[in-house]
Amino acid sequence: MSDPTLTVAFQGLPGAYSHMACTRLFPAMTVLPCAAFEDAFAAVREGKARYAVLPIENSVAGRVADIHHLMPDSGLFIVDEFYLKVHHHLLVVPGVKLEDVKVVRSHVHALGQCRRFIQANGLTPVVHADTAGAAAELAQLRTPTEAAIASELAGEIYGLESLRAHIEDETHNTTRFLVMAREPVQPREDLACITTFVFRVRNVPAALYKALGGFATNGINMTKLESYQVGGTFVATQFYADVESRPEDPALARALEELAHFTHQVKVLGVYPANPYRFAARRTAPND
Repeated sequence: MSDPTLTVAFQGLPGAYSHMACTRLFPAMTVLPCAAFEDAFAAVREGKARYAVLPIENSVAGRVADIHHLMPDSGLFIVDEFYLKVHHHLLVVPGVKLEDVKVVRSHVHALGQCRRFIQANGLTPVVHADTAGAAAELAQLRTPTEAAIASELAGEIYGLESLRAHIEDETHNTTRFLVMAREPVQPREDLACITTFVFRVRNVPAALYKALGGFATNGINMTKLESYQVGGTFVATQFYADVESRPEDPALARALEELAHFTHQVKVLGVYPANPYRFAARRTAPND
């Protein structure tokens, strides 16, 4: 049985992009595939794994459903972030040629991200639950007229051949992952940090405007602000935010204090090092 302190959990089957993220982040650790995001959270909470690596958003498909709802009540903390370039491969049973393929199966987002390649080759897309699952099923059925869109790692695991690599439409296709743990971390003082928190504003006019004013006046860069409904109603809204700072910095401390005046609840989900990809992407982004 693997050592839980050397185990990292992810949602999906072996060969999923989350699996790839785990191996890039923790190459010496054992991976623990989980059927659902809740199972990955539970694995860490119950001591079966040290970390969970979970996707939070993709540069093409946007935010990952359910994660924002699950994180605040998971009992875990964000301790790191990681950006994975997504390179899709067209996987087939060894010996199959591209002209033999009629149907391609994959997750709905992967099919959408390879739309131009699929259309250019006259393939019929069929939605599968996930990318690695499509590869695993193809390896089991060995249908010569079908292919799967998945990772290179999935091809290696399931003994499939990659007919075409990097078939995604957009070269910037990148998924951001969060690393979750039972205990928070204290990043080194010399590192740029991200603070992630959730809050609910009071149901009064201009509450959100007033709540966010402290971040502007204190010069805090907010890189993400998303809203989603909670409690099964259309009037209870929770906001999820990332800012480039740490709570002990005086400027962010003042902004959070002002935020508290206009909210029901502010909960910090994690303070963690900012991944260098953030700043590299910013340097190459077009000027507004």
